[in-house]
Amino acid sequence: MTGDDAPDHDPVRATPALRCDLFTLFPAMVTGPLEASILKRAQERGLLAVDVHDIRDWTTDRHRTVDDTPYGGGAGMVMMAPPLIAAVEAVLGRDLGRTRIVLLSASGRRFTQAVAHGLATVPRLALICGHYEGVDERVAETLGAEELSIGDYVLTGGELPALVVLDAVARLVPGVIDAASIAEESHASGLVEYPHYTRPAEFRGLAVPPILLSGHHANIARWRREQAIRRTVGRRPDLIPSATLSPAERALVDAATDPPADHPPEPAP
Repeated sequence: MTGDDAPDHDPVRATPALRCDLFTLFPAMVTGPLEASILKRAQERGLLAVDVHDIRDWTTDRHRTVDDTPYGGGAGMVMMAPPLIAAVEAVLGRDLGRTRIVLLSASGRRFTQAVAHGLATVPRLALICGHYEGVDERVAETLGAEELSIGDYVLTGGELPALVVLDAVARLVPGVIDAASIAEESHASGLVEYPHYTRPAEFRGLAVPPILLSGHHANIARWRREQAIRRTVGRRPDLIPSATLSPAERALVDAATDPPADHPPEPAP
């Protein structure tokens, strides 16, 4: 059983722990990933329910118009509020006030593992995929939606970010994957994860660190913790200030960030 696998013989749950409604202009962009791997198994076992809704189904003109030019001028088109709000209100119904509504937007708050943990505790989640130049501001205001961004870059639409959010949240739902895997993975303790190795013990002159073959679990745990700290310092130093570290581990951070003795820091101008 791999880290993100869970037993397939569990009974099917009558009521899903998490229900997610995904609103998009392009359903074909999201249906494929929902039919494979962890997300597929979570749905089959009744832990997760995902419904994909085409926003165009709530348009009122024969051209199924969902966008228009922006007031004030400017490039691009803006998604209109009426069909999008109508879609969300019709689907959520009496659950509207009890549903966490998220609008995927490049200008939103950064999506993090902590945010994923928070979303995994709600019974119903709605993900709105923005497109074109943006979404009419009144959508978020009317629905009380929070805007989330998966990173400091721009994509063609919110479908891929919505899948990222859904995948990160769904795997935190109890029973979807092995709980021990979640406890040790990157960002669980404020650090990125330690390096992993498996068979063969040597490959093209590169050997597995001997300590991992020692069978001494306490020493292995210490080595993994140290490697996680060193890797975080090197790759994600922005995580270090908020990480939970002992005084000895803080000293390790200082040692890892100090310049080598034969390369003293440049004097200030």
